[in-house]
Amino acid sequence: MKVTDVRDVPFADWVATMQELREEGYAYFDWLTAVDQTDAAEEAGFDLVCHLVDTRVPRALRSVLLRTRAPEGRPVPSLTGVFRGAAWHERETHEMFGIGFDGFDDGSGLGLRPLLLPDGFEGSPLRKSFVLAARASKAWPGAKEPGEGHDSARAPGRRRVQAPGVPGPEWGPR
Repeated sequence: MKVTDVRDVPFADWVATMQELREEGYAYFDWLTAVDQTDAAEEAGFDLVCHLVDTRVPRALRSVLLRTRAPEGRPVPSLTGVFRGAAWHERETHEMFGIGFDGFDDGSGLGLRPLLLPDGFEGSPLRKSFVLAARASKAWPGAKEPGEGHDSARAPGRRRVQAPGVPGPEWGPR
């Protein structure tokens, strides 16, 4: 399916825009996720992205991709009042990015709670600031060209680059 429309939505209009689109026929809630933009030079935060589909005309589906920038630390208005299916996606986004959702209601009365990660897991693993502890004990194997590995002497003078989430050598024993 081809996304036919991409729209940037002001944060304050997030829920109202979803309600309007649902009334226009975009009644199929496909997915919602976030993109960590906390390192952006201007308006740091998270891009919330939502995909809706208009299924009224078979074989001529229309879809819209909506995006809004949520400031870091500020809860996002929940879409569960507009699309009940948004509950799973909001729980996942909360767990993976640490984003809160105001007015979240999945009908259980239990609120935002863990969905995918094991009990006791600490942190938000899809945030850029999340340190991958497994990488602290084992060197990053992701060399792109011969001589670019951490232990290689064939690339003197080149800055050694670590993948995002890989802690520096000063972080714990190796």
